[in-house]
Amino acid sequence: MSEIDPHIHVDQKVMQASAGGRNAMVLTLGLVPDSPSVVTTGCGLQVPYAMTSPRPESVTCLACREHAHREHLSWADQVEHLSRWPGTPFTGDQAAKAAQWARDLAKRFSG
Repeated sequence: MSEIDPHIHVDQKVMQASAGGRNAMVLTLGLVPDSPSVVTTGCGLQVPYAMTSPRPESVTCLACREHAHREHLSWADQVEHLSRWPGTPFTGDQAAKAAQWARDLAKRFSG
């Protein structure tokens, strides 16, 4: 962990580190996970959790921005793919909205 790194990063597990991901874990398992004190970032560094953000406007590490961009696009593709499977617990419209949300966020990370 670098004491002098001034950049704001994204968690390597950007899609799971969000409040939505934490809420899904609470609803599924009934457990509230603690926020980690140190996380591995999209660029591979280990930094204090406080030096990360899920908000594209706050992330100053270019490698982390690129990582978050790729992860959001990949997640959007996965949601659309899964929505076509029989027995999926969400509608095609819900999947399209979720995928569009992820693509919009990916675009904010790339800009």
